[in-house]
Amino acid sequence: MCMDNESQKLVKAFSTKDVLALAFGTMIGWGWIMLSGQWAASAGMLGAITAYVIGAVLCIFVGMAYAELTPAIPCTGGSVVFSYKAMGYWPSVIAGLATAFAYIGVAAWEGPAFATAIDYVAPIKKIGYLWTIQGYDVYVSWAAVAVIASILITYANYRGAKQVAVFQTVATLGLILVGALFVLGGITKGNPEYTKPFFTNMEGFASVLLMVPAMFVGFDVIPQSAGEMNVPLKKIPKLLILSICAAALWYMLMIFATCMSAPTEIRLFGSIPVADSMAYAYGSAFWGKICIVGAICGILTSWNGFLYGGARVIYSLAHAKMLPSFLGKIHPKYGTPTNAVLLCGILSTFSCLLGKQALSWFVNASSFGVVIMYGMVVLAFIFLRKNAPNMVRPYKVAYPKLIGAMGIFVALFFFWLYTPLGPSPLVGIEWTLVIVWFIAGMICAIYASGKYKDVTAQERELLLFGEEYADKSDQKIS
Repeated sequence: MCMDNESQKLVKAFSTKDVLALAFGTMIGWGWIMLSGQWAASAGMLGAITAYVIGAVLCIFVGMAYAELTPAIPCTGGSVVFSYKAMGYWPSVIAGLATAFAYIGVAAWEGPAFATAIDYVAPIKKIGYLWTIQGYDVYVSWAAVAVIASILITYANYRGAKQVAVFQTVATLGLILVGALFVLGGITKGNPEYTKPFFTNMEGFASVLLMVPAMFVGFDVIPQSAGEMNVPLKKIPKLLILSICAAALWYMLMIFATCMSAPTEIRLFGSIPVADSMAYAYGSAFWGKICIVGAICGILTSWNGFLYGGARVIYSLAHAKMLPSFLGKIHPKYGTPTNAVLLCGILSTFSCLLGKQALSWFVNASSFGVVIMYGMVVLAFIFLRKNAPNMVRPYKVAYPKLIGAMGIFVALFFFWLYTPLGPSPLVGIEWTLVIVWFIAGMICAIYASGKYKDVTAQERELLLFGEEYADKSDQKIS
């Protein structure tokens, strides 16, 4: 797919199960194990579950836009290639920067999460005090655990997509197994009295809904992997929607099991709430450690998937000379975008020094990037339906006007939540992360537009889409 052009040398390594494991495993990271208790406390058990039902429905509207666009333009880059085909150069840059920010922002919290998980199972001796962030003391010994894991994840991505796929599938199975044990313990050993109150208030409900985009981001790594899929195009839409539904079910089950397993004070004030809840339900600290094993699988699948996706977005822009071209280099042996992988790995590794209290910063800031990404993809869907009606679409959604309108509503609704006008706006440090990323990205993009100004629109289409897909639309690219 999009491999005709000699410059497209990414290796087709993903089977159907690999793609599903990549999407589901990427969505299910560490947030649920730290935040399930907080969600229930904020909105009540049914309030939190309802927030995820609504979130899933809203994400499915966006997912339907992806479902039509991905098999129609199955090229590495997802939002980058969709936006370029529909709206041209600079909208594509904005979509790509937003997507990369969303992915790298989520990957950034996985390092501190990994060290926190290991510390729970086998306490890390506090050696070499560094600093205190958000009330949490960061030590060299603790940070080193996260840094080592980050280097290993980066190395796996550097080596090749097949290694990523095998690792993702095994870790996802481990995650599902532990999750099933947790739900079983909540049902058989829990107490329904722990689940009260079912609802709290609208402010609490909004605070849970605010985090939903970051918890669902991950299904969109499927478009990022399009250039490396060995999957029939007609299967892609089903995989997209199935992955969203599977993640929604997971989050709802984890909220239910957390509430059933332990009283509020355990699941809200424990060192790792879900693990403490599982230990409480089973009556043994051993089961808390078992829960953490599953959590580690979730951390690694999410970390792996977002590092993979972020590198592909950056590669797509750089390969098309919309970012400095050295980021578009493909390894001659491994067939991976090595410099893009290394950039994402370096940023992920740096975040390992920030401590576990930085989790909420990255959750909320990356969610803002997700909203921009979703908005750009839905706009691409609408524009291409109008301006490229004859583009070959292996899958066409029913009621495209409804899907487009609802997709725009979803993006605007979540955008409103993050602004000062919404109930749970981003705080200063989160806005700083957003602003710094986009300023740095636009500086690089402006530099690239000047340096590669002789690249014609036709040449750039070939770089983005290959010969086959560059000519599939009657949309004129400006």
